[in-house]
Amino acid sequence: MSTPVLLVSGASGRLGRRVVELLLERKSGHVIAGTRDPAKLVDLAAKGAEVRALDFDRPETFATAFAGVERALIISTDRVDVRKQPQRAAVEAAAKAGVKHAVYTSALTPRPSETNAISDSHFWTEQALAASPMGWTVLRNGIYADTILFGLPNALKTGQMFSATGHAGRNYVTREDCAEVAAAALASGFDGCRILDVTGPRPVTHEQIAAWVSELSGRNVAHVPLPPDGLRHALLAAGLPRPYVEGLVGFDIDTAEGFHAITTPVVKDLTGRVPTGVEDFLRANVSAIRAAA
Repeated sequence: MSTPVLLVSGASGRLGRRVVELLLERKSGHVIAGTRDPAKLVDLAAKGAEVRALDFDRPETFATAFAGVERALIISTDRVDVRKQPQRAAVEAAAKAGVKHAVYTSALTPRPSETNAISDSHFWTEQALAASPMGWTVLRNGIYADTILFGLPNALKTGQMFSATGHAGRNYVTREDCAEVAAAALASGFDGCRILDVTGPRPVTHEQIAAWVSELSGRNVAHVPLPPDGLRHALLAAGLPRPYVEGLVGFDIDTAEGFHAITTPVVKDLTGRVPTGVEDFLRANVSAIRAAA
C-alpha cells in the first residue's frame, strides 16, 4: 500500500501542532505541516514532518502547499473577522490541486450571520466544501473545555462567573480530544462526505463549573446569569474585539437555547476512548486553578 500524503494547515497553532505530533507518532503517512511561519516548526521537521509555507492571507502559497496532497486538514484560522473568504479560497485551491478529501474544523450549529463572524465563516466554509468535488469531513467541535481556564483569574478575584447561558448546560470538549479526532479523521480511509459533532461526555452548567472551581480553589465562586446585551457590554468594556464578543455571546445564546447540550459518541468512535469530562479536566488542571486564585 502507498503511503498517504497528509497535510495539516495551521500547524504552528496549538491544535494543528498536536495533530501533526499524533500523526508522526503513529506513522500515519507522509505528514506535511503547513504554516504561515515555517521557522516555528523546526522541531516538527526534525521529527519527520515536511514543512511548507501555507498562509491563508497569501493565496500564492496555496498551489505549492497543496501539491501532491491526498488528504488535508483545514483548521479554521484565528482571524475570525476576515477568515471567510481566505478559507473558501483554500478549499477551492485544495480541490484544484487534486486533494481527494478535506477535513475542516468547524463549530456547533454554524449559520449565516451579519454580526457573528465566527458562525458565519464556519457556515460559508462548509458550503464551499459541499460545493467542491472533494470528499469531506466537517468536525463541528464543541467549545473547548480549555477556555474555562481563561476566565478563571477574574472569576476567582471577584467571586463571580458571568454568562448569558441562563441555567442551560453546555457540552465542552477538550482540545486534546479534538486533536485526537482530527488526526483520526485525516488518517482514515473515509472518502465520502460527513458532518460530525465532536462533544464531551455530557453537558454541564455554569453552576456546576462554579461549584467545582470553588472546591478546587478554596474560594467561593458563583455563576451570575446575564442577558445577552449585558454580557456583550461587559466584554466590550473589558477590551475584547467586537468580532470575538459577538461570537462568544452567540455561543452563549445557542447554549441557552439548548443547541450545545447534545452528546455524541464521535470521540469514542474515532479514537477508541471516551472523551474527558469537564470535572476531570478541571481536576487535572488544579495547579493552574490554585495559582490563579
